[in-house]
Amino acid sequence: MNFIQFMFTKTFWIQVVLAVFVVVVLCFGYLYWLDWHTNHGEKIEVPDLTRKSISEADLVLEELDLRRRIIDSASFNPEYPPRSVIEQNPKAGRFVKSNRQIYLKLNPSGYGNTLVPNIIFKTKRQAVPTLEALGFKIGDITYSPNIARDMVLEMRHNGSILEPGSQLRKASVVDLVLGDGNRPGAKYEDGSSDPIEEEPIIEEYEDDGQGDGQ
Repeated sequence: MNFIQFMFTKTFWIQVVLAVFVVVVLCFGYLYWLDWHTNHGEKIEVPDLTRKSISEADLVLEELDLRRRIIDSASFNPEYPPRSVIEQNPKAGRFVKSNRQIYLKLNPSGYGNTLVPNIIFKTKRQAVPTLEALGFKIGDITYSPNIARDMVLEMRHNGSILEPGSQLRKASVVDLVLGDGNRPGAKYEDGSSDPIEEEPIIEEYEDDGQGDGQ
């Protein structure tokens, strides 16, 4: 019996049916395993983790069968509690599969240190924007006798002299001592150290008797 004759036998078709059945079973089995392995069709809504501490976020994620990973912390934001979640990816409300990793940014415990600039002998107009641009706050402004008015003579923090180049936490208050425009130790007619506006001097010249052509 050759192959062509065998194709028309009952045995051949039984084997074909069995082969098709096995292929179908294997396909469904593979799809079932793939669905189970990848959680195909399962969606979990990402919770809002902002303002939560890392321990609180862990509890929420564990209940939802989600994982987390902390990436570089952001700059300190005073509107969020220290060491709380300030940003997350994916965002809250997105749908993900179980065991998905959620990336979290934490708010630092406080402001970082910043290098204090050298503004000594700078004018107030120059010094104030420089300090504010670095995140410092301007505190009390006092004056000391110095002929250069509004020139920075000293920086102070919590009552102590603040040296240029030192490290100070961002958002710290810096007090300024400026020149008042007066000479140190100068005394005036009334006995005070405040200058008195002088009357203008008018010089009078006497006629020397020589006329201009008379």
